[in-house]
Amino acid sequence: MKKLAIRTGFAAHPVEDRYHRTVIPLGGGIAIFATLVLFILGGIAAIKLIFVPGYFSQLAERTNIDPADFLKRQNLAQLAVMLAAVLVLFLLGLWDDKKHLGPFFKLAVQFAVALAVAYLAEVRVELFIKSPLITSLLSAVWIVLIINAFNFLDNMDGAAAGIAVIASSILFTAAAISGQVFVGGLAIVFTGTLLGFLVFNFPPAKIFMGDAGSLVVGFFVALLTLRTTYYYEAQSGQWYPVLMPLIVMAVPLYDFISVTLLRISQGKSPFIGDTQHFSHRLRKRGLTDTQTVLTLYLATLCTGLGAIVLYRVNLAGAILIFMQTIMVLSIIAILETTAGNDKKAE
Repeated sequence: MKKLAIRTGFAAHPVEDRYHRTVIPLGGGIAIFATLVLFILGGIAAIKLIFVPGYFSQLAERTNIDPADFLKRQNLAQLAVMLAAVLVLFLLGLWDDKKHLGPFFKLAVQFAVALAVAYLAEVRVELFIKSPLITSLLSAVWIVLIINAFNFLDNMDGAAAGIAVIASSILFTAAAISGQVFVGGLAIVFTGTLLGFLVFNFPPAKIFMGDAGSLVVGFFVALLTLRTTYYYEAQSGQWYPVLMPLIVMAVPLYDFISVTLLRISQGKSPFIGDTQHFSHRLRKRGLTDTQTVLTLYLATLCTGLGAIVLYRVNLAGAILIFMQTIMVLSIIAILETTAGNDKKAE
């Protein structure tokens, strides 16, 4: 895709509201989308055609986990809806990369897709509310929020892809602990895809994912957070494990909320891009691009590790995990508001 993007002129050029100062080929989103679809469908075909009869039953007896769960009719029907949603978001992002669509049109399409997935594929948050319509609406809002959080994160080399790898790895661990083969399978393919892309996107980036990639990445992360059923698997029997996605997504949400508030306070539209993102603010304090993204990775990992054990702890343990998350974000806030080394030297 890098070579094809260079030949066709599909590239990101330096502009005032972007930090990169060289022409970088786009098309990473196309590679991400193609890889995801290819290996998800290939995985289904492999499970269906390659494994010998009786393999699943033997494995299930030894491990209490049956990979054949991936091929249940309900799972396949839900997966069809999810892949259709991914296709729509990919095309929307690709169109935006080429034509720069208006923010409200993109939001309308995102919400329509999210609502369809939440209601038709039953990708809904597990709450105490019994109404599928209400939980679908809440889940659609969450999906759109995470999509745009990752769209915002895609502002520096390696940021969105690396954080998505960490978040999906944490969610895979959660799925593995609770024996969720379907979610775990999707998480493995998603993580592997992004690791392959990250080889070319880590600072200094040789290719960008563009909106065609960030919308798909954000959707898949939101999908994994909603499909990982911590609530019903909670050994503690408490309500707070349902808040696990908030802990996993603490850093992306911090960036999204902080930059939105900054723009509004300055009288700017929150939908107009600039260089006031969390990563940009850290870079202005003297960090290199590599140091900045590694700081983002470590912060995400610190909050995410607590989320893994959230369903195993009592209320006191949950409070400690939430406090740890707040303290990590507070350290970040202090770091990014402290004058850089050059200013101190002056």
